[in-house]
Amino acid sequence: MEGMEQWKDQLEQLKIQLEPWKIQLEQWLHQAIEYLHQIPPIQLYAAIAVFPLELLTLCFAVCLFKRTKSNTIVLTGLTGSGKTVLFYVLRDGSSHQGTVTSMEPNEGTFVLNSESNKKGKIKSIHLVDVPGHSRLRPKLDEFLPQAAGIVFVVDAVEFLPSCPSVSEYLYDILTKASVVKKKIPVLICCNKSDKVTAHTKEFIRKQIEKEIEKLRASRSAISAADISNDFTLGVSGEIFSFTQCRNAVTVADASGLKGEVAQVEQFIREHVKP
Repeated sequence: MEGMEQWKDQLEQLKIQLEPWKIQLEQWLHQAIEYLHQIPPIQLYAAIAVFPLELLTLCFAVCLFKRTKSNTIVLTGLTGSGKTVLFYVLRDGSSHQGTVTSMEPNEGTFVLNSESNKKGKIKSIHLVDVPGHSRLRPKLDEFLPQAAGIVFVVDAVEFLPSCPSVSEYLYDILTKASVVKKKIPVLICCNKSDKVTAHTKEFIRKQIEKEIEKLRASRSAISAADISNDFTLGVSGEIFSFTQCRNAVTVADASGLKGEVAQVEQFIREHVKP
């Protein structure tokens, strides 16, 4: 019985709290009715007639926006990390052994090879393999505005010698306005993970975080005149972690030569719906 009485008391208090809102709403309704009475009937009828058309236009625009959602996935990373092999494996299941370093972006719009035998309608992806050479990286900026996701490929075998370069390139990507503002998700793909000497994805993630922490310190010391990066990374006063990024950054294993790309395909389908 005591619980029932307490509940009744709380209900009464809630009614008292809502009473001012009720009075305010009644006043607004009264003002709206008075305003409508002042509008000439012809203008009122015209407004009523136009409203469904405007609503229909808005619905059409929303549907069009949903339909035109990007299907572009960008592959990038240092030269020799295995981006081009991954491109061909995702496209047709073949590693195309003997591929040379790309000097121009490889592009293709296709259904993932693993989904080629599936029945029903499957959305194609637009996959772009951007060259990893430092002089060719500006080409990346041509594709980022349309990207639904970025696969950043790392050589898991030769990782330690390349860690500073890998981290610096990734830092530059994560601080680009086109990536931050759209919160483009990034997958750090640890390629060649089938090799005995390959480092684990957890180790690679931690080492890149440590290296980016060093970059944060060194770049923050540069004068404000240097605006090579659009945004800064991390939280002031805290050790850097990918969880602090405005966009989602995840890590996965893969082996292009062995065709083990399931985690990459999962990432793609999370951001380019079938």
